[in-house]
Amino acid sequence: MTREHHLSFEIEHTVAFYELDPMQIVWHGNYYKYFEDARSALLRSVGIDLHEFYLKSKCVFPIIKTATKHIYPLRYGDDFICKATVAECKEKLVVDFEIRLKADGRVCVKGRTEQVAVHMPEGEMQFEMPAAIRAAMGMP
Repeated sequence: MTREHHLSFEIEHTVAFYELDPMQIVWHGNYYKYFEDARSALLRSVGIDLHEFYLKSKCVFPIIKTATKHIYPLRYGDDFICKATVAECKEKLVVDFEIRLKADGRVCVKGRTEQVAVHMPEGEMQFEMPAAIRAAMGMP
């Protein structure tokens, strides 16, 4: 499967005052909240609710690695789009993110998260994503 065919989903958001730091730009930690909102929306778009999945399978999906590149700051009132794209879903779930201004498409932030499946309560890491998750993502 080529990258162009990987599952993607976009959300829109407007920067609120409480999301700013003392420099009047979005505080860096809030970008991970935007990523989480986009990733959750992407999963819901294919019928996956991770809480419900946990209740049925006792699997949780902790984030094991993150990366963020800040390119252009978001400011109060900016309308933006956060796009989440599945990059990998075999041994782990890897999602790439791009945040861009809605007005002109300027890319502000790029990021990536990696998650693994862990069976609870043992805390035993699984060495592949559950088949139901892979199938929903369109991955073999």
